[in-house]
Amino acid sequence: MVKITFPDGSSKDFKEGTTGLDIASSISEGLARAALAVKINSKLADLAAQIKEDSKIQIITFKDKEGVEIFRHSTAHLLAAAVVKLWPETLPTIGPAVDEGFYYDFDKKEPFKPEDLEKIETEMNTLVKADLKFERIELTKAKAKELFKDNPYKLELIEEYGKDLSAYKLGDFIDLCRGPHIPSSGKIKAVKLTKIAGAYWRADANNKMLQRVYGISFPDKKDLKQHLALLEEAEKRNHVKIGKEMELFSIHEEGPGFPFFHSKGTYIFNRLVEFMSAEMRKRHYQINKTPMILNKSLWLRSGHWDHYKENMYFTKIDEKDFAVKPMNCPGNLLIYKTRTHSYRELPIKAGEFGLVHRHELSGVLNGLFRVRVFTQDDAHVFCTEDQLEEQIIELFDLINHIYSTFGFDYHVELSTRPEKAMGDRKIWDKAESILKKALEDKGMKFKINEGDGAFYGPKIDFHLKDAIGRTWQCGTIQLDFSMPEKFDLEYEGSDGKKHRPVMLHRAIYGSVERFLGMLIEHYAGKFPLWLNPNQVKILPIADRHNNYAYKIAKRYFDGGIELEVDDKAETTSKKIRNAELDHFNYILVVGDKELTNNTVNIRTRDNKILGEKKVEDFLKELKEEIKNKK
Repeated sequence: MVKITFPDGSSKDFKEGTTGLDIASSISEGLARAALAVKINSKLADLAAQIKEDSKIQIITFKDKEGVEIFRHSTAHLLAAAVVKLWPETLPTIGPAVDEGFYYDFDKKEPFKPEDLEKIETEMNTLVKADLKFERIELTKAKAKELFKDNPYKLELIEEYGKDLSAYKLGDFIDLCRGPHIPSSGKIKAVKLTKIAGAYWRADANNKMLQRVYGISFPDKKDLKQHLALLEEAEKRNHVKIGKEMELFSIHEEGPGFPFFHSKGTYIFNRLVEFMSAEMRKRHYQINKTPMILNKSLWLRSGHWDHYKENMYFTKIDEKDFAVKPMNCPGNLLIYKTRTHSYRELPIKAGEFGLVHRHELSGVLNGLFRVRVFTQDDAHVFCTEDQLEEQIIELFDLINHIYSTFGFDYHVELSTRPEKAMGDRKIWDKAESILKKALEDKGMKFKINEGDGAFYGPKIDFHLKDAIGRTWQCGTIQLDFSMPEKFDLEYEGSDGKKHRPVMLHRAIYGSVERFLGMLIEHYAGKFPLWLNPNQVKILPIADRHNNYAYKIAKRYFDGGIELEVDDKAETTSKKIRNAELDHFNYILVVGDKELTNNTVNIRTRDNKILGEKKVEDFLKELKEEIKNKK
């Protein structure tokens, strides 16, 4: 018998050789139908995997992040099986699950045509109806090379993986893969292929250009229908399109991945920075500014040279190697070291809105969401170990205040030690337990995200839900014992001896640019008054009302309001419609009556009529709304 322990701490004895599917079936028929894979002692496996010793078990379904990834990676295999059946000469390469679904890269003689997607979908659905099993095949290196002798891409992967090789068989199609996979193709009830793109093998421009097919899949047709409706709504909110229409930012071929902020976009950017700076000041933060280029020895010392080099840009100064900073932390560590610190000063909270550069492949660039230069709203809290929980909880409160101001709900994940980590495992275990305790003491619900911590420490990540239900990872709190050690940071304790501080890295927006892009889509361009560069539009009815309109405009501008006057020779109804399309919060119509009464006639961008108000009274209302960030 083997003892099986479940996530809730309960346990039960099963016979040796029991499978994940057997366990799911023993719990309920519904769970057995929904089960996709099993996690055995934190390692994912096929449902058919036998359990031969006492183990901690979790049944994985589509409700789990790992379940979604396994399901969509399995759909990528289904896609490859369909393509190879339709075009037998095609060489399949790799096909992972990604945030937006899945893709598979093919070496195909003739390019895919848009109409081929429907043909491939039809073949995929035929394979779904056949309910083919995903069968795991264990391979030696020699057997693997023989099996894939006609596919140079697979042979390259075999040489790289070396040992413990496996493949999966789906009908007549066999693919090199570590797995796990869903039990059978019949679980894939809904699939949609979305686009075709080019992609270099292994993302290297020196390699051959392959053809990439993207898709999305679900275990239920209604989920696909909802997803496609979401995509349609998301396209209406596309931040690149709205950003262009509102003249917020632009992207140019002279600087791919380097956004250009126009005056109105800069206005929103500055409001975001000012809001965060004011909240930081209330909590006694310092705000630093560090150089963008620092020498190689610093990045070697911080660990970035070894762990992050492929994402960095480099240059030479005086024939010595330098790098453009991808993160702000090393510069702030140098500032800390400029003088001796006492325990009485701690915690020291050092913030920076630092411009960082990271190398991103051209194929993944996307408006403000994926760029090569961005502003991190970084802070680094230097404190004693005893102060850690208090500081983490203070950060929880700050983060909650910031996100609630924008109307965001969020969920929390605790990300643990990654495979390539810096520092002793015991320190990692200690850091993870500290973060977990802070979450529990604050009463916050959270999920464990195994192996997704930063290379220098575990982290708590905050995932925001926007107006149409999409989630975005933005805020993070990272606990770091390694950097203070590497940079030999010290403070003088109450005992007169030198001690090592602990360091918390935190970001709340994450990237100001990306957060701004999120806000564009969250609000669909209809920003709250305090953020909007298009706050008020004044519409004189006739030429004789222009002077009055400009007199109000000067008064309101001097009062801190962003506004425009539309004195074009057009009908008032057309002017109102244009102002609504430009998302002005308030539209003020002025004519003979308003001129006589020293008033403005007010309507909102949603066509709500507020009526006539005194010029000064409405200015006071605008200032109050901006102050309260309604």
